[in-house]
Amino acid sequence: MTEKKNILKAGAAAIDITPKDSQFLFGYPHVERYSTGVHDQLFSSALFLSDGKTDLMIIANDIIFVSKGSVACIRRRIWEKTGVPAKNIMISATHTHSGPVTVDYLSSANDPVVPKADRQYIRVMEDGIVKAAVEAFRKAAPAELGLALTDSSGVGTNRQDPAGPSDMQMPTLIVRSLQSNKYIACVLVCSMHPTVLHEDSTLISGDFPGMARQILQSEFLGKECPVIYFTGPCGNQSPRYVTKENTFKEAKRLGNILAQAVGKILHKISFTSDNPLVCIQRFVDLPGRSFPGIREAQQQLEQAAKKLDKLRKSGASSQEVRTAEVDWFGAEETLSLARKAKEGSLDAVYKTCLPAEIQVIGIGRWTFVGWQGEIFVEYSLKVKEKCEHVYIVSLANGELQGYIVTPEAVAKGGYEASNSIFDHESGAILVAETLHLLNNCE
Repeated sequence: MTEKKNILKAGAAAIDITPKDSQFLFGYPHVERYSTGVHDQLFSSALFLSDGKTDLMIIANDIIFVSKGSVACIRRRIWEKTGVPAKNIMISATHTHSGPVTVDYLSSANDPVVPKADRQYIRVMEDGIVKAAVEAFRKAAPAELGLALTDSSGVGTNRQDPAGPSDMQMPTLIVRSLQSNKYIACVLVCSMHPTVLHEDSTLISGDFPGMARQILQSEFLGKECPVIYFTGPCGNQSPRYVTKENTFKEAKRLGNILAQAVGKILHKISFTSDNPLVCIQRFVDLPGRSFPGIREAQQQLEQAAKKLDKLRKSGASSQEVRTAEVDWFGAEETLSLARKAKEGSLDAVYKTCLPAEIQVIGIGRWTFVGWQGEIFVEYSLKVKEKCEHVYIVSLANGELQGYIVTPEAVAKGGYEASNSIFDHESGAILVAETLHLLNNCE
């Protein structure tokens, strides 16, 4: 007797998590940047899927970080209300730098203008995420889905070297109703920092991912179709070398690039309702970084300041000046971290991040892998070299108080390597453990 195939069920929802009051907009140091209004709303966007055997939930949020503490709380509440197991729930952040502080970041501890995270807003955020998940669960109905790869070229480059490693491949998962063919959800994974808007902007915004959502809904998907936007590994990727200015106009231009790329492939997608679901979870320890002595860190800071001053006076390009400026920020943070290490106060911080979670979610023949933190793109490229149809989601299920960089970045120095509390070997560990999990899925 032929085994009866289970029909996929899906539901999606988006809940507004925009702050109602003025919030400190987090992502750029040394600037007292409180919001003066809202340019575009922030959303928690959820997709629930069930194949009759396995239930799963993926949720993207227009915020800079979701802490492991928040993830644990949110997962428990969603499980209590829906029965979806905690390990089958992915909670990620788009990493907009024009949203509120949601994590007390260690490297900002000595920045006099950066406040602690607003616990009242965090409760609002957590409530909104839970509400989006529950609403998506309640909307579940027979559905079919398909995935195509689109090209995100034009939204940015490697921010240390425009010709350096990058990943412009953007997986696009489309879910539609089996009965009406209406779009239920669109899932994107784009490996690019959403940092078109800089510290001079004081309006709340999702940056170019928020603009992409608006255009997708108005031109292609329908206004009621949630867009679940995931940020892929982009620790060393940004729009720095493609933007003409740091304005909403530019954010919209980049968002339009993504939206039009998706629009071009919509009619080419093959849909199926036979999509077995798999969820696997593993926790790993990551080695801490060895910090320089305080005197050495102070010298590095002085050198970074001199380099920045020299570039400013020589009339260097805005991109060169910006790179030197953030390297100076990083040197400041290394000095701060070196002092924390000497005090012995880093252990408590490591405990908030570790063990690091690796989450594998299989949807048919496609696999989405969740990694915590801001990861250099080289590490996801290594996974993709070994496995087909695998796409990494970063900033998933927690953060790492900084970057996971490559050995080359450590040797070169710069902002990302300076603003890290983990050894570069952590990236190799994530790759090896992920490949092991993926092999077990087969």
